Amino acid sequence: MKTHRIAFAVSGSIMSIFFLALVNYLTSPGVVWFIHPAFALIQWPVALYFAGSGRIKAYSVATTVLIIAYLAYQNITETPGYPWILYAGFAIVWWPILMYAGRFAGTLAMALIGSFCIIIYYGMLNLLLSPQFPWIIFPAYAVLWWPMSIYFVRTRQWFSFALCASLLSSALFITVNAITSPEEIWAIYPIFAVVWWPLSMYFFVKKPAV
Repeated sequence: MKTHRIAFAVSGSIMSIFFLALVNYLTSPGVVWFIHPAFALIQWPVALYFAGSGRIKAYSVATTVLIIAYLAYQNITETPGYPWILYAGFAIVWWPILMYAGRFAGTLAMALIGSFCIIIYYGMLNLLLSPQFPWIIFPAYAVLWWPMSIYFVRTRQWFSFALCASLLSSALFITVNAITSPEEIWAIYPIFAVVWWPLSMYFFVKKPAV
């Protein structure tokens, strides 16, 4: 029964893609638009074959390959002058990486390794492809929450978590202020709001009962 479902999905996808390609050729041959619904239709038999049999890890690899191939095609055909696939592709491959990592994916070591790799990779892209503005500070700020959250939540150091998170956020505001508008000091305003987190943790959690 399962084989019949997969065969039906494969034949249905092929027929649908052929029909859409024919309509595309007859109505608007100058624009290849059938590739977009074709990408979605291919997911039907792929999902049935891998996910239906419980092979979720293999499914993540197959789907990741399809997504990267689709985005690469879009990059080459639509905007060949700028390789934006390098930004999206690296983020997408973390799905199968984390799937195959298993229990290690939830460890502090994995968070540290992953954060380091992401910061280095996108930092190199920033340096090589768009050195005009150091936008790496934004993904770096976001990804540093990964190991920081795992460490402090597991050790249940809530005040230290709030303090480090506030310092990290303040560092981001100061850096952006210094880069974008050094003539006007506006970072003090969001920093003033952020510091209330550790202050409230101290007075309502750390403060001994009277």
